[in-house]
Amino acid sequence: MPAESNNQVIARVAALLRTVGATDVGGATTSELARATDLARPTVHRLLNALAAEGMVDRDLSSGRWSLGPELYLLGAGAALRYDITGTAGDIVERLARETGESAFLSARRGDETVCLLGREGSFPLRSHVLHEGVRFPLGVASAGLAILGHLPDRDIDDYFARAELESAWGPAHSESAVRERIGRTRLDGYATNPALLVEGSWGLGAAVFDSRGLPAWALSVTGVQTRFTDERRIAMGRLLLDSAQQLSVRLRDSR
Repeated sequence: MPAESNNQVIARVAALLRTVGATDVGGATTSELARATDLARPTVHRLLNALAAEGMVDRDLSSGRWSLGPELYLLGAGAALRYDITGTAGDIVERLARETGESAFLSARRGDETVCLLGREGSFPLRSHVLHEGVRFPLGVASAGLAILGHLPDRDIDDYFARAELESAWGPAHSESAVRERIGRTRLDGYATNPALLVEGSWGLGAAVFDSRGLPAWALSVTGVQTRFTDERRIAMGRLLLDSAQQLSVRLRDSR
């Protein structure tokens, strides 16, 4: 098989595993995964069965839904020794949820996406339900991805827009010009604001967390209903996010 075909298969398998991992606890059907990955259903069916034989995915025989398998848990446990920072960040995320009353999250950059690693619910009874552990968004979409994108060097931002096309999947509010405008605001404020661009009435704020090179590798965020994100509260929560992100950045730098 030519090298290009091998690379294509690997890319499809990786996309499929990421999509399975981003689904709810109940899993997803073959058809749902085919639509989400933009692959033909027979291709998805074949890949899933091959992955199941290796323990990478599991299928619920009663519902026909696919979830991540036990082998990935073992692989993930090994990778966590190097990449997982949830233990280091757990108390900070807990404090954000407690002090704001909103849902608080930790997300990590993975290439051109963010993936939510950790979430904690606040005391306010209404939830926005935009973020949950395992969900992925492109950079520039949702407050965590906007915070990370906004703090990248200008050259990296230009390169990202040269290969990313957000508007077709996420609507006119995510055109390059609109996202660049929000990047400018993020740099002025220090934190990113998502004013109900994904789900009506659901707002989010995000602050970048930096690695030892000074690059944004993670983000802390809070999400909640629009009525809770008044100008005064946004400023207060933004300051708390920035303080928390700085604390986590220093903690991570000192631990590595």
